[in-house]
Amino acid sequence: MMHLTHQQEEFSRAFIYATSAAAGLKFSHAATPDDDSVDVAISARGPRGTTRSPRLEIQCKCQISSAVGDPIPYPLKPKNYEDLRHIDYQTPRILVVVFVPEQVEDWTSHTEQEFTMRYCAYWASLRGLPPSPNQYSTTVYLPRAHVFNVAGLDALMGRIGRGETL
Repeated sequence: MMHLTHQQEEFSRAFIYATSAAAGLKFSHAATPDDDSVDVAISARGPRGTTRSPRLEIQCKCQISSAVGDPIPYPLKPKNYEDLRHIDYQTPRILVVVFVPEQVEDWTSHTEQEFTMRYCAYWASLRGLPPSPNQYSTTVYLPRAHVFNVAGLDALMGRIGRGETL
């Protein structure tokens, strides 16, 4: 049986993959090992504003709990925080955290009419944040308005296509 942390990692990727597919975008796994805090990449084909074929890199996380608060606090490892906060990457990077129920068997449900993935994902850009003063964990904040769904992902890719900073 797969270890719980591996299940979380795979589920967060599957959530992002399903959202990307529904948005009509390309999904790819990043190079392994993940030593640059990039798990997956999403790209669009063709023009999106002033940029042709915009691309987004994502560090995926999965949190066993419901999202609480606005913004939602999330403890991030310092290495991931450092890798995501820099401003000199060619491709924009974001953190996506998928929140799931406590029981693994509740993460999905199926009927002949639907396939449901629980609960929800939120994203944050850490670009330009100061260095972390903490060596164990840095709390980052995910705005509730930054839902990682089809509409939200389409808006992100539009911003990247227009050359806007995330």
